[in-house]
Amino acid sequence: MQPSAARPKTAGPEPIDSLAGDVQYYLTLSPRQLPSRYLYDALGSALFEAICELPWYRITKVERALLERHAGEIFARVDPLSMLVELGPGSGDKLAALISAGGARSRRLSVHLVDISAAALDLATRTITALESSDLAIVSHQATYESGLVEAMARRQPGRALTLFLGSNIGNFDPPGADAFLRSVRASLAIGDSLLLGTDMVKPERELLLAYDDPLGVTAAFNRNLLVRVNRELGADFDVNAFRHRALWNAAASRVEMHLVAANAQRVRIPGASLDVAFEEGETIWTESSYKYRPEDVQRMLERTGFSRVAQWVDEADGFALTLVTAL
Repeated sequence: MQPSAARPKTAGPEPIDSLAGDVQYYLTLSPRQLPSRYLYDALGSALFEAICELPWYRITKVERALLERHAGEIFARVDPLSMLVELGPGSGDKLAALISAGGARSRRLSVHLVDISAAALDLATRTITALESSDLAIVSHQATYESGLVEAMARRQPGRALTLFLGSNIGNFDPPGADAFLRSVRASLAIGDSLLLGTDMVKPERELLLAYDDPLGVTAAFNRNLLVRVNRELGADFDVNAFRHRALWNAAASRVEMHLVAANAQRVRIPGASLDVAFEEGETIWTESSYKYRPEDVQRMLERTGFSRVAQWVDEADGFALTLVTAL
């Protein structure tokens, strides 16, 4: 979720005082909001990995298939490569698939993983390590995407770098935020370095809503776990059962929105954020937005933020694109 408010969305490890400040700020906005980065504590990360296995959430499976199908071409277009960086690697499965399918296990590469979640970093590191290649040097960075990329680039060796931002994570930024983020990525790269961006395409509304409000309720648990986290870390007294998960398609903005809806009028105390909040019945907390694209939208977004298109691979049936660009 990229709020329209002035505070930027970033991803990184958050001390309690950061969570407290953001809860205090965003829950007093209208509409009430909470940044989506706080969805990814240890339980949230595990729930998201479960979401990726659901038949209604096709992003992970389709993207992995595209990576495997085009891995050889991707690596051929970024040579001489010495460094891979993935921003938000999740379980590490997609990066491992790319490395394996592209024959990169025999290359001498440094692999840098940047993520909000310590649990995700640990899982991704174990996944890449399991490739059993002595030529992959793995470094993890628990940092914001921006600062983690800066840290990784400070350790680069001669050769080109390929940065991956997959899973349509760019869709969690609103358009100005996406542009600002991509410009920050470009600022960290050298001319000739590459970026591989995964983006989910616009689809029929029913298909999109099933992906974000699945019949098993896994996505609802993922969303409501945000309240569990605030209760645990800030001593709040949210009644998790008093909030329902809602997903909706905002066609005008080309995004799926996730909200938590108060089932009844209630007052919530959040001592760790020095905040009392009175919710009316039906009032919502906006927790995430996932913007959807058309292939030409992706190309324009990357061109205006300092990149030149190298190649784009689109799965027309499942509506997903991988776009490879080089830094100008």
